[in-house]
Amino acid sequence: MDGGNGDMTLAFELAALKELRAPDSVFTDARQWTNYVGVISEKPTYVVTNFTRKHRIRQDFFSGPRSREESLENIKEQFDSERYVFVGTESADEELAGKTGWEYVNVEDAAEAASWQLAPDEQPEQIEQESREDWP
Repeated sequence: MDGGNGDMTLAFELAALKELRAPDSVFTDARQWTNYVGVISEKPTYVVTNFTRKHRIRQDFFSGPRSREESLENIKEQFDSERYVFVGTESADEELAGKTGWEYVNVEDAAEAASWQLAPDEQPEQIEQESREDWP
């Protein structure tokens, strides 16, 4: 993903970040061409904190106990950048970006542009039950 001159604030919807194979590497990479990068979500703060700690992600901002719309508006007020880009997964994310004055990029498009790998689709493994002939 080409960040241009690097004067960008990049926000990931938590759901989008979960679709990436190595979210920690994504943040490391994004720091090379952004000013600020963080995560927003309507999930409780501890859910975002647990995810970012587990993946050793240092974020410049997070949504905290507020709506995603309020979070994007507050981030835009607090972090001065030429561009504000929101990476999401669904049409509601795109609508939210438009409503708050952010550019929207779908996570698949962002991954392709930045050479990030998407996480493989996880299919639950089916465990074969052993059949016992001596069991009633």
